[in-house]
Amino acid sequence: MEKQKESSSGTPLLIIGSVFVIVLIVGWWLYSSSKPSSTIATNPSNTPTTVDRYATAAPGAQPPNILGSPTAAVTVEEFADFQCPTCAVKHPELKQITSIYNNRIKFIFRNFPLTQQHPKAYDAAVAAEAAGMQGKFWDMQNLLFTKQGEWSSSTDHRKLFTDYAQQIGLDVAKYEADFLGLPAKDRVNKDLERARSLQVNSTPSVYINGMQVPFNQMTVEGMRAMIDAELQKAASNPEKK
Repeated sequence: MEKQKESSSGTPLLIIGSVFVIVLIVGWWLYSSSKPSSTIATNPSNTPTTVDRYATAAPGAQPPNILGSPTAAVTVEEFADFQCPTCAVKHPELKQITSIYNNRIKFIFRNFPLTQQHPKAYDAAVAAEAAGMQGKFWDMQNLLFTKQGEWSSSTDHRKLFTDYAQQIGLDVAKYEADFLGLPAKDRVNKDLERARSLQVNSTPSVYINGMQVPFNQMTVEGMRAMIDAELQKAASNPEKK
């Protein structure tokens, strides 16, 4: 009898326990299904729409200002403003990238002067393009970033640009004529068209094979990781080079 009593008294407990387990399972399922999946988290700037936009964007100044190999499988394209303090800070890191990879990448610099915030930036971009007409774009580009504090605070920044032209060995009379001429301005304006067609809204903005580099990855290590991944992809798909 005692065993029978123990059996009958245990039955309600067994039923209650089973119901409790079922409630827990159902609750867990509902909670799990309502949580966002971490596997779908992506960089919103690198959606298919953005990558497609890169492929069909306005071409920018032609030929572009390039370092490295024009036929490299990996293209690194920077949009920058010479008066932007962050661009000046990132300049040494991008120089390091071009030094590390040399002809394994094609590095393109695009002018994107944000004139509302930086009233001297457009003139600086024109100065760089005027220097480029004598084959010295990269020399002037480097000076404009490294001496940003000097000319951006000057009351006569154009005079300083002429001084820089002399420092890098330009024909100063030709430089001054090119600075005032339309071709240098036209190159800057075409870079601006490309930036706007890509919906670039900040500087610096860097793209690696059409994928925008998140700002927190705009370090030597972060960019190397993206470039190496693209180089590896190109090596495994040689027909797409």
